[in-house]
Amino acid sequence: MQTQAAWNATYAALAAPRPRDTTALRRRLLRLSVRLWWHPYWETVPSVPAARSELRQLARVHEAAWAA
Repeated sequence: MQTQAAWNATYAALAAPRPRDTTALRRRLLRLSVRLWWHPYWETVPSVPAARSELRQLARVHEAAWAA
């Protein structure tokens, strides 16, 4: 969940108007993407696409609750 939340924050930073240090943000996003994609957990889940979608949704809900 922490990696997905970090991915979301990095993506949002890149999507902001005139982001600073885009190269570092893109590299971070790539590293986080690799960590998420190849995590051993996905080998144990029967429906990987559904589980990935659920993880993204849970991270968004968690971030929204934390911000409130």
